[in-house]
Amino acid sequence: MKKTWLVALLGLVAYLPAPAQNPIIKDVFTADPAPLVYRDTLFLYAGHDTASVSETNYKMPDWRIYSTTDMVHWKDYGKRLSPRTFAWATGDAYAAQCVYRKGKFYWFVSTFHKKDDHSQGGAAIGVAVSDRPTGPFKDAIGKALVVNEMTTDKPHAWDDIDPTVFVDDDQQVYMYWGNLSCRWVKLKDNMTELAGPIQVITPKNYIEGPWVYKRKKLYYLVYASAGTKPEMIEYCTAPSPTGPWTYRGIIQENVPNSFTTHPGIIDYKGKSYFFYHNGALPTGGSYRRSICVDYLRYNPDGTIQKIVQTTEGVAPVK
Repeated sequence: MKKTWLVALLGLVAYLPAPAQNPIIKDVFTADPAPLVYRDTLFLYAGHDTASVSETNYKMPDWRIYSTTDMVHWKDYGKRLSPRTFAWATGDAYAAQCVYRKGKFYWFVSTFHKKDDHSQGGAAIGVAVSDRPTGPFKDAIGKALVVNEMTTDKPHAWDDIDPTVFVDDDQQVYMYWGNLSCRWVKLKDNMTELAGPIQVITPKNYIEGPWVYKRKKLYYLVYASAGTKPEMIEYCTAPSPTGPWTYRGIIQENVPNSFTTHPGIIDYKGKSYFFYHNGALPTGGSYRRSICVDYLRYNPDGTIQKIVQTTEGVAPVK
């Protein structure tokens, strides 16, 4: 009888869903997470690190897509977009974000521009479009949305990177991006044209990787920051998507074995999640990063509690 109960108990344990573990993707090196919830599925758009152990710079040939319905098991769709998709582009696949808008999926990417009649090179932002969250994606406009010559407040050529796109309740679309300064602009309803002048803001300790969203009546601007070097995650809040922004502090300390970190924030099935990357996988590092996810928790006044980085990850959801 005892043996029968033991077998039954072991069978029940085997049936129970296992918790996730950080990093959540272990077979390739991934970075710059951008989550999107569509219907009952969470899709994760990611950069792809392929630098060797000995290399000391980024090598990011493409963007990949993953999905989950339980926050534990991730379906891998593989490479779904690359700078080669854009005839005007060259170089690496930097941080990107995909958003859903009126039946289509718009993937805003940062890469580099060829020297031609439109730009003399440097970082640029493009837009790909698809009818499905996993593609296939194609260049939405046949040219870059933002080129280096359009932003002159910083002298370096890699400042137009890391776009995040936010659709407000009134359906006005905003894009934020930038390295060492944060730029924002309104987009037209077609998602492929600027609807006004580019504005520049200077959040405290801002470096790059902005992520903008709204919760209740408060707007959040979360970003990779100078911190104590390497990067941390800090944030500001505002009563509108255009500010004024009030600095709120550090929410994520340094991550293991990576100079950079990058925020991606989403609500899914009743929980709030904070995606980021670190260098914790075997042979990982600043140029061989891995995406993780932990819980995001708020105080009653809407401020964000410090992120607790875990190796266990988050619990499964139904």
